[in-house]
Amino acid sequence: MWLLASLRLINGHNSCFGRVEVVYNGIWGTVCDNGWDLSDAAAVCREMGCGDVIEAKSSAHFGQGSGPVWISDLQCSDTDSRLRGCKSSGWGRGTCGHEKDAGVICKGECKPFNNNVRLVNSTNSCYGRVEVLRSGQWGTVCDDGWDASDAAVVCRQLGCGTVLEVKNAAYFGKGSGPIWMNNINCFGNEATLMSCSYNATPNRCDHEKDAGVICEASSVRLVDGSSSCSGRVQVFHDGIWGTVCYNGWDLLDANVVCSELGCGEAKEVKLAEYFGKSSGQIWLTKVKCFGNESSLTECPVGEADKWGQNMCLLDKYAGVICQSETRLVSGINSCSGRVQVLYNGTWGTVCDDGWDLSEAAVVCREIGCGDAIEVKSSAYFGEGSGQIWMDNVNCSGNESALSKCEYHELELNDCNHSEDVGVICQCKSV
Repeated sequence: MWLLASLRLINGHNSCFGRVEVVYNGIWGTVCDNGWDLSDAAAVCREMGCGDVIEAKSSAHFGQGSGPVWISDLQCSDTDSRLRGCKSSGWGRGTCGHEKDAGVICKGECKPFNNNVRLVNSTNSCYGRVEVLRSGQWGTVCDDGWDASDAAVVCRQLGCGTVLEVKNAAYFGKGSGPIWMNNINCFGNEATLMSCSYNATPNRCDHEKDAGVICEASSVRLVDGSSSCSGRVQVFHDGIWGTVCYNGWDLLDANVVCSELGCGEAKEVKLAEYFGKSSGQIWLTKVKCFGNESSLTECPVGEADKWGQNMCLLDKYAGVICQSETRLVSGINSCSGRVQVLYNGTWGTVCDDGWDLSEAAVVCREIGCGDAIEVKSSAYFGEGSGQIWMDNVNCSGNESALSKCEYHELELNDCNHSEDVGVICQCKSV
């Protein structure tokens, strides 16, 4: 029996998955994967408050650690709630190298991702100094290594389209308070800035190096919903995001919004404060779409009913829940499972030929589940039935929906349901 002082999971996108590390005599070290199984991983998940275990990972899946390998040949029972109740070979008595570091993916709790980034000190919410929220306090980002890939993640996270310009050297003025991030290194397809690798303890920056960005704002977005395909409708005008009044709001109007955002058809119209309260400008009311417009801003609106000239109470917001054309089924939670897509009113599966993390990243973002953790092939989540709608999907990773990627359609694929693809996405941990 041994006493554990502390436990952590690192190199994952949240606190509920990553490489297992324990501290002994004040020094952090890793756990060897000799004998590492679901029972051991489950004990870690329970101790971390991360719910059930999804997978036990071996062979330094989350990268090789450093320092001592403290534990080997761990033997936990299915009822152990803490690692200190498990048997092992003892502290530092194993012969493992870090190429055998153990890891775990826990269930956590799937919730909508709240925005922890904003752009400030400008007249437009889609450009300005980048600030991030950490430990309840807003702080800035150092411009060391700040580039277009990093800025693109911010623009997309805020619903502000693509990046136009990267700004350095406190272009939008100096911030105050902490500098939370430095040397950010994004691939460009991450769901949130916090999902990129970065130095969380900048020691050579001051606010003269605050990073900024100018985004090319899209004209419509949905906010405060469970994914990018549901929420309160907002439109962008004169540098400001504002809401739409629900007077006359119906499925025809909602369908245009859903189609514009790549979210399929409108499933439900939501009115008033269904998605919470808002403040600021109400830009439109009495919108009258025919349903075939490519953008909400193309729909007929009386001159007296647009751009803030209308009379509408602040609690009369238009909202929508779109029928996203992508979903995950048969997983352990709403952010994992077999990928299904909707076509001609029928749900079907996706073949795993050519499927990798770029495609998985698009799916995870589309359904509001953050970043992709793992691709699962060969019907890992069970075989589906019916049509196989997509094969050889090829995404850059930046698309807003899977349907916008290149792929072979039904008549061109040679797959069966033993090749149904799945994905495990990030869950926001509580």
